[in-house]
Amino acid sequence: MGILIGMDEAGYGPNYGPLVVAATAWQVPDEGSGFRVQSSDGYSHCPAPHLASAPTPNLPSTTATHSIRQSSICNRKSNIASPPDLYRLLRVVVAKKPSTRRIAIADSKKLYAPGHGLRQLERGLHAVLRSMRQPLSRWSAFVEYCQADRDNHHKTACWPDGFDAALPVDATVDDLDRLSARFARACEATEVLPLLIRARLIYPAQFNDLVARHGSKGAALSHITVGLLREVMDAICPPAEAGSPPPALSPQPPVSAVCDKHGGRNFYAAILQHHFSEHWIEPLHESRAESRYEWGPPESRVSVAFRMNGERFLPTALASMTAKYLRELSMRAFNEFWRTRVPDLRPTAGYSKDAQRFRQAIAAAQRELRIDDHAIWRNR
Repeated sequence: MGILIGMDEAGYGPNYGPLVVAATAWQVPDEGSGFRVQSSDGYSHCPAPHLASAPTPNLPSTTATHSIRQSSICNRKSNIASPPDLYRLLRVVVAKKPSTRRIAIADSKKLYAPGHGLRQLERGLHAVLRSMRQPLSRWSAFVEYCQADRDNHHKTACWPDGFDAALPVDATVDDLDRLSARFARACEATEVLPLLIRARLIYPAQFNDLVARHGSKGAALSHITVGLLREVMDAICPPAEAGSPPPALSPQPPVSAVCDKHGGRNFYAAILQHHFSEHWIEPLHESRAESRYEWGPPESRVSVAFRMNGERFLPTALASMTAKYLRELSMRAFNEFWRTRVPDLRPTAGYSKDAQRFRQAIAAAQRELRIDDHAIWRNR
């Protein structure tokens, strides 16, 4: 078998509300999966001593080092074939655009727009969750399942007392039951298995601290994403305990992960090395369109790609939907908190110009409540 992981974010640009990073993981069969190890021509392992001197992600030399190396690594041959296309395997039940009959799993921008409700996001997301026997009917249950806010940072972000929205918000339970049954049958027929959905809710105070620590919001996003990737991989394939002998057969199946690209960043090797320090990260290709990396033995090879339009990969599309859903529900709570304190306040999505309008409207109430800007306003 092989493992597919997709990752995406929502809310990278706003001043209000959380940044959300999400991941979905899937198991696919060996037969026809594309995970057979290819010829190792053009592939070489770096010697182990280099692990001790691997560049760290916060040193000024990191970008320069990997820029210099780019000319020698571009277009190196991968040791694993392309991962399977889940859109093809699940085409009887999954669509790439809004649908009344099938489950739409796509970039959240295609499925959600302000004022149009959450139905399309919910039909896909909750149908998959219910097929995994996760009928999550409350905000708190959804966040707990995704392990999205284990330290309860939302309580510092102007959260209404007792807020715990009933789910689904706009889709019907009967519709979700029907779709989840169809989806489960399609997965059984194709031997595809959704394994888990994980997320991180990064509220403004934590976001500001991470930006200060890593030097830029782009670096903060990359560290959050790769850190979550590490957690997902450890959940699926727990690392061996220190001092224990290696297993006779590797317990880890090959993994192919696709992350939507982080703005203008082309080089991710140092950040991957930081979070997967026991491996030597091998860059295969680094460019504006896609940056690809591999590590591990042939039978348990890990491939990670940061790709423009990564949502064309179904696991990444569902991650996009998860991130957007969590952010929109968080913004509903945020707006509810302030609308009970400021009469006739129009809600905000948190973005740029409208955020300034909202900031002025709540200024007096914010001073009266002694809420510091650091807790609710992102500096970048």
